Amino acid sequence: MPKAQETVLEIDLDALAHNYRHLRNKIAPDTKFLAVVKAFAYGSDAAQISLKLETIGVDYFAVAYVKEGVALREAGITKPILVLHPQPANFNTLIERCLEPSIYAPRILHLFLEAAKQLEQKKYPVHLKFNTGLNRLGFWENDVDYIVEQLNGRDELKVQAVFSHLAASDDLNEAAFTQTQISTFQKITTALNSKLGYRPFQHLLNTSGILNYPTTQFDMVRSGIGLYGFGNEATYDKELKPVASLKTIISQIHRIEPGESVGYNRAFRATGHRLIATLPIGHADGIGRQYGNGSSYVFVNGQKALIIGNVCMDMIMIDISGIECREGDEVVIFGNTASAEDFAATANTISYELLTGISQRVKRVFIGN
Repeated sequence: MPKAQETVLEIDLDALAHNYRHLRNKIAPDTKFLAVVKAFAYGSDAAQISLKLETIGVDYFAVAYVKEGVALREAGITKPILVLHPQPANFNTLIERCLEPSIYAPRILHLFLEAAKQLEQKKYPVHLKFNTGLNRLGFWENDVDYIVEQLNGRDELKVQAVFSHLAASDDLNEAAFTQTQISTFQKITTALNSKLGYRPFQHLLNTSGILNYPTTQFDMVRSGIGLYGFGNEATYDKELKPVASLKTIISQIHRIEPGESVGYNRAFRATGHRLIATLPIGHADGIGRQYGNGSSYVFVNGQKALIIGNVCMDMIMIDISGIECREGDEVVIFGNTASAEDFAATANTISYELLTGISQRVKRVFIGN
């Protein structure tokens, strides 16, 4: 594999396929699989990731906002796309691009009904979202009668699916809470099916739900972080392959005398002779200031090198004292040999935030089939 010659985010499509098949094997053959590709496919490349997943058999996609769904349609994605957090200002565009909205509140239901009516829609597919304990978005259990009353006598919409979202499926210490969410969801869907007179399909499990609660997979499961190589638990992480690797190079090497400082505000001061390297990546690329001042490290020729001083907008400095390297050498920030989860943990955050924060100005390079 060629070494990096600039800052790049390497996207391994073979690793993506491995993760999809690994997760797919955890569910029944007739259970649908929804791939969550919001936030630029967790910081990678939504179009290329989605095209690969559609080719290998994903049934559904999900994005957060309408703009993301439009981008997938323009890239050639034909499978259904669920928009998890649509805004009324974009309802017309959503309908025109055949996207499926999450309807999560009375106001959203009312406004989407009106948009569908204006565009002369018949049985437009929607997903009803219910809040079972996460307390972000969703109808309440006692909204079932209200929803049915609003839909009765109208043919603009059809409830394609009913879903909810688990709050702590990755934490087995919260198993009782998760089981309560599952039971509440089952109660809601039973009541709704009875009053609608038909059965929409149901989806509840996220990545950790697939791994920890496979017996309650319902009709479809949703996976985001798992597709990109993380199972929210070390044992599961070993079975998955990181899709994204962030790499850069050494731009320049400096020899620092005792007492000299490095970077803005002289945040690093050498206590002895040090060898430092400057890298062309900074907080504008997604490596925030919290990673600086000795908190985090990168890998130079397989050896750890601490990030020193304040992270700059376009550069970071690392201590390479005792490491055999030269200008132009590749530096790995995270990837196959350096977990993004571990790197994120050095700044008291999680892989989700790190991955989705990688700037669009970082060049994406695709490897694999």
